[in-house]
Amino acid sequence: MARPARLRPEEVLETWQPRTRVGRMVKEGQITSIDEIFKRNLPILEPEIVDVLLPDLDHEVIDATIVQKMTDAGRITRFRVTVVVGNHDGYVGLGKGKARQYRIAVEKALRNAKLNLTPVRRGCGSWECTCGEPHSVPFTVRGKSGSVEVVLKPAPKGTGLVAGDVAKKVLRMAGIRDVWTFTKGETRTSYNFARATYLALRATYKFVTPLDWARA
Repeated sequence: MARPARLRPEEVLETWQPRTRVGRMVKEGQITSIDEIFKRNLPILEPEIVDVLLPDLDHEVIDATIVQKMTDAGRITRFRVTVVVGNHDGYVGLGKGKARQYRIAVEKALRNAKLNLTPVRRGCGSWECTCGEPHSVPFTVRGKSGSVEVVLKPAPKGTGLVAGDVAKKVLRMAGIRDVWTFTKGETRTSYNFARATYLALRATYKFVTPLDWARA
């Protein structure tokens, strides 16, 4: 299956007609970085905002299954696709899409993942490692989706991603290279497993660290 063509920021700006205040600010050049959007706590309601401010965003299909629904007209079969996006450097998003055609389902999931983009705080939180580089999580975080609960713990450099295959894809997209993971629940449900990992990464910005005291 061919990957969707990636447009350059200039091409997106030429054809894009923003419908939100944040979108107009991005197109007019008032906002020039994705960091500024999150610092000002502005909502991302258009995927073109991410296309312009984060052009190096990569994506990967985590799971693709066929689902069926009974209606008055009979049984309807659709594809359900889960996609993770990230720049391998502190930003990650997760989305899900359904459609009768696989390509359209991927496009819906990709759009949803861009709207769910979140920053990830990285650091060197392991007491066994004092390198100070952002290769792991700065402290223990947890995320829960359905019956799946994921706990991420800082690991020293060289440990790698001690996690399941689904969680590894999400962690790599966020730029995490070393981490310990502990999971509970039905991890065979790929979407819940991926979403629990995503929520754990998003939780890295729920705490105020001493490094943030000077910025406040």
